Amino acid sequence: MERIKPLFQWETLTGEPITVGDATVTPQSRVLSIRLPFGGIVWNRPAAVVVTRNGQTERIAIVDVTRIALWSIMGFSFAITLFLRR
Repeated sequence: MERIKPLFQWETLTGEPITVGDATVTPQSRVLSIRLPFGGIVWNRPAAVVVTRNGQTERIAIVDVTRIALWSIMGFSFAITLFLRR
């Protein structure tokens, strides 16, 4: 029997580790999956890189500047539209 998959799935995926010298870098991404009977949507975005060096692990978050800029432009456009309608 096939297992029913959830409609929404939000998870962190880890990519293939890359080793350079004494450092190992592993990329991480956040994935939002929406499954519908007639299709679905998958949205990926970078989340962080995990750096392991000399036995110490550090997680460095990735700031998605493009996403921030796009949301800012959309918000500003919405505010201008509301202002002009008054």
